[in-house]
Amino acid sequence: MGVATKRIEMESRSENDVLDLTAEVQGAVQESGLNDGVATIFIPGSTAAVTTIEYEPGLVHDFTSMLERVSPSDIDYEHQEAWHDDNGRSHVKASLVGPSLSIPFVEGRLVLGTWQQIVLVELDIRPRARNVVVQLIGE
Repeated sequence: MGVATKRIEMESRSENDVLDLTAEVQGAVQESGLNDGVATIFIPGSTAAVTTIEYEPGLVHDFTSMLERVSPSDIDYEHQEAWHDDNGRSHVKASLVGPSLSIPFVEGRLVLGTWQQIVLVELDIRPRARNVVVQLIGE
């Protein structure tokens, strides 16, 4: 049994920027030398999230539009009262989607569906430098 950890640095442009991480995570699996196991993808911070999606413009738009309907930008958030940084909605959206996911890999390949990609979802109201942690456990 072995463990390997890799960090993937990403620069987001703005709120609702959706960045495809699939190739980078697959690269981490291949570089690790592990054959079978599980990859955990984690984004430190409380205003970004990771998930899987069919990474195509229409669905990316639908996904970010859904998040806006769930946590709209034109309502008051108590977080704003405490910190005055206008990103209460960012925190709410990030906690709904979540900061991590686990994906098995078999024979050195991530087990993903044909149209399934791993994405970082930027939810903060400004560009951010993100440092995604990929931890692999396997043999």
